[in-house]
Amino acid sequence: MDDDLRERVRTAAERHALFNALKHGSDPDVGAIMGPLMGENPEFREHGDEIPGVVAPVASEVSGMGAEERRDRLGELAPDLLAELDADDEEEDDALPDLPNADEYDEIRMRLAPNPNGPWHLGNARMPSVIGTYKQQYDGWMLCRFDDTDPETKRPDLDAYDAILDAVDYLGFEPDEVVRASDRMETYYDHARELIDEGGAYTCSCPAEEFRSMKADAEACPHRDKPAETVREEFDAMVDGDYESGEMVLRVKTDIEHKNPALRDFVAFRMVDTPHPREEASDYRAWPMLDFQSGVDDHLTGITHIIRGIDLQDSAKRQRFVYDYFGWEYPEVLHWGHVQIDAYDVAMSTSTIKAEIADGELTGWDDPRAPTLASVRRRGIRGEAVVESMVELGVSTTNVDLAMSSVYANNRELVDDGADRRFLVRNGELLPVAGDDRPDAGHPPLHPNHDDRGDRDIPVDDAVRLEPDDVPADGERVWLKGYGCLRYEAASENADAADGDGGAGGELVWTGDDISAVREDGVPVVHWVPAEENVRVRLRTMDGDVFGRAEPGFASYEPDDVVQFERVGFARYDGTDDGVTVAYYAHP
Repeated sequence: MDDDLRERVRTAAERHALFNALKHGSDPDVGAIMGPLMGENPEFREHGDEIPGVVAPVASEVSGMGAEERRDRLGELAPDLLAELDADDEEEDDALPDLPNADEYDEIRMRLAPNPNGPWHLGNARMPSVIGTYKQQYDGWMLCRFDDTDPETKRPDLDAYDAILDAVDYLGFEPDEVVRASDRMETYYDHARELIDEGGAYTCSCPAEEFRSMKADAEACPHRDKPAETVREEFDAMVDGDYESGEMVLRVKTDIEHKNPALRDFVAFRMVDTPHPREEASDYRAWPMLDFQSGVDDHLTGITHIIRGIDLQDSAKRQRFVYDYFGWEYPEVLHWGHVQIDAYDVAMSTSTIKAEIADGELTGWDDPRAPTLASVRRRGIRGEAVVESMVELGVSTTNVDLAMSSVYANNRELVDDGADRRFLVRNGELLPVAGDDRPDAGHPPLHPNHDDRGDRDIPVDDAVRLEPDDVPADGERVWLKGYGCLRYEAASENADAADGDGGAGGELVWTGDDISAVREDGVPVVHWVPAEENVRVRLRTMDGDVFGRAEPGFASYEPDDVVQFERVGFARYDGTDDGVTVAYYAHP
């Protein structure tokens, strides 16, 4: 390959590397660059064995740029590609459809209705993300109502109430009002009595299996035509706790011959022997079913629009029977499919996560391996990044996949500008550094786009540590970022193969070559740390804990500070534990 062709390959590779990095919000992928590069330039193909050697250092250079520097450079080289990126961004801005009949309401009023049986997993973030965004879009009103009227099957977790409100705040929203359904029991009782007086409900003591058989055959329960006075007395006995679990229920009288058996005379109240964990609600035994409780609350709190899962379509149909009895107008309803996330080995299920924590498989709700909001928050991922990705999913009735790469790309845009750059070497090999005229320290920039922040001061002393894959072959050169060019000289056969402390058995010798070694000769640029003056780090990741050593400046951070470990990824500084600095890996 002659010099002219090499320069053409380099220029084309730079365009594709910049486009690839900006499109995906990450460092450029050499494999992803090669495809379009060779496709657009068939004359390059006969030099296919040499092309990667030209592309790799270009990708390395682009990796060292910040987002703004990449945009500026792409604008110089290929303004059409930059315009294409911007056009894609504009298309993604309007992911949410207009709410139905929104102009018919003086105020858009929506609600979050979490079951506080545990802190939120990632899928739970979709509801506040979308409803909170709609609130902002319409200058509306948002309620957070804890649907905690199941003391047994989905038993409330007392810590979850505050944890959920904290999660809503993390996502960037604030409810206009917060209520607990378990504080509103007398309201539900009053409406049940009113429904009884309207002839719309009856008490039933049929065994569950017996009623299920009658319902399937569209046969009326023998209790269906009880006088309202008798129903009232028996319901009051339910409220007084005179029945045991399974002994008596209150049913809404619908259409016993309805084509959908699920809508035939459904249960509105049942007896629960297990006391509610909240002391204020622990004496109640007659508990409303969710369809009755939430239906009443939606009307009384003036909810205009409801978003719920596609699997809850029957809930709206059941509630409409109650609304018809009371003469209420039912809110607008949107249904959506489930969110699926495949980036985790742990199932996105509150009960599963609880069990794994109890069994010691996870250290807590904020374990980086857990698909929870507490986990991504501790990893340094901002709530805004999660919201943006959730909103991008829209409100389709089909199931949707949340790609964590989308969350990572959004977060990268939020944290990149403020994140200092630092070096972290994992499983480092110790290499002596030789050369009389070598510098005493390296001075890489604190941030590639902010010269005003200055440079780091990383002492070299007599040795450095490199990641094993970065140790060059015998006689080959390597560029220590911020320091300079060195050649690796392997130990002789008679010398010790290693120094007993992770050594590679050779040394790095200062060459004094200038940056053309990288730009023209393809010398790889690598990160490094001093052999002795460094910071021991435990990096907690989705794949388990990784141990390494960071440059000395990493010890100066405070919890919640986010840095970018160059060529590794973004991480949140967490603190120290037994002399080891702990950080949580966010994403590439």
